[in-house]
Amino acid sequence: MPGLSVVILAAGKGKRMCSDLPKVLHPLAGRPLLSHVVDVALGLHARQTLVVYGHGGESLLERMQGLTVSWVEQSEQLGTGHAVAQAMPQVPDDDTVLVLYGDVPLVNPDTLKRLVALTGPDRLALVSVALNNPLGYGRMLRDADGRVTGVVEEKDATPAQAAVREVNTGIMAAPAAALRQWLSALGNENAQGEYYLTDVVAMAVDDGFSIQTVNPTSPEEVVGINDRVQLAELERRVQRRQAEELMLAGVTLADPARVDIRGEVSAGKDVFIDVNVVLEGRIRLGDGVAIGPNNYLKNTEVASGTQILPNCVIEDSFIGPASRLGPFSRLRPEVHLVERVHIGNFVELKKSRVDAGSKINHLSYVGDTQVGSLVNVGAGTITCNYDGANKHKTVIGDRAFIGSDTQLIAPVTVGEGATIGAGSTITRDVPPGELTLSRSPQTTVTGWKRPEKKK
Repeated sequence: MPGLSVVILAAGKGKRMCSDLPKVLHPLAGRPLLSHVVDVALGLHARQTLVVYGHGGESLLERMQGLTVSWVEQSEQLGTGHAVAQAMPQVPDDDTVLVLYGDVPLVNPDTLKRLVALTGPDRLALVSVALNNPLGYGRMLRDADGRVTGVVEEKDATPAQAAVREVNTGIMAAPAAALRQWLSALGNENAQGEYYLTDVVAMAVDDGFSIQTVNPTSPEEVVGINDRVQLAELERRVQRRQAEELMLAGVTLADPARVDIRGEVSAGKDVFIDVNVVLEGRIRLGDGVAIGPNNYLKNTEVASGTQILPNCVIEDSFIGPASRLGPFSRLRPEVHLVERVHIGNFVELKKSRVDAGSKINHLSYVGDTQVGSLVNVGAGTITCNYDGANKHKTVIGDRAFIGSDTQLIAPVTVGEGATIGAGSTITRDVPPGELTLSRSPQTTVTGWKRPEKKK
């Protein structure tokens, strides 16, 4: 959208959050509040997006690095009008300026497009909404003919003005040249001693500008976050909306109120998700996937027909079709299960590939390992991949059988079809097709008695 500059105000400390973390970095659906707003702004294809920051500037810039925005510091927090003024030197006179807020995360792009379309050389546009409880918001002031004459902040409102239900959301679009002039004329003679952006509305009226208003499609679009209670309430609304989108796409949720989506989820047909499941980052679920209760998945693809039993933690992994995991399995990053793989209870995998039809069912750790097809890894098997300084790889060939309580001291290769006897410690390569074991001879001490406590 050529000729558009977006200014996002993100300088507030957020005292009511009672936190050292800047308010706009508090997460909603797994991402900072500010990220949601920036995504909307970038979707408008503006000439530039400017983020005005102040409190916690270093942590803000560090956490949000990589965003295609320009950062503008507001060294003193003197109000919304003062904040916008800090960004104006970077805005050309012929642009339209759209003002958004880093703590109002759910504004709809269509609402903003309608708002910008109503703005012109002699028109200023605002997003307003009628609320049953307008507590905390500035009130829209209109004359007898319904024309907007100004906005009054709640702390400065008369009782009659405070009774008005139509409120200003703060989201505004204005021609840059006029906005620059109005901002330079702002005063701070008010209850807060701040330079209010809303005061430019009355200035625009005095200059003969027409004040246009746009209503959001729903009130939750313009809900701002001031404390953790409001953040939690908005989180539930977002989660319910995301759950409904999944269900409408064909996913069965055992309880929509007990699934948390903290990223982007796509799912095939006939997927089932049980209660207390957290899906974070980019999640891909194939047809017929079933996810049991109390599971956590992050940046993971689960192919068709796979079953994940309760209480698994899976990160940055690929799970091939018709596999089965859990209960109580952990897949750390860079795990690739090809197909029909079974990973059982209290098994941990890390940076490993497991080929078709292999099983690691009980109480094992497999890291930095290439496991062939149709391999059976017995209970209590450990790949000893770390020597205290470096990681080393283990290779297990197709159809190998690893007996229970085996330690594979990497780097080591187990040949195809090899069998390792239970209780072995393997320090050298194992030849294919042979039985290899390492055990101390079993002995019996005749007549031995257990020690007894002295009386």
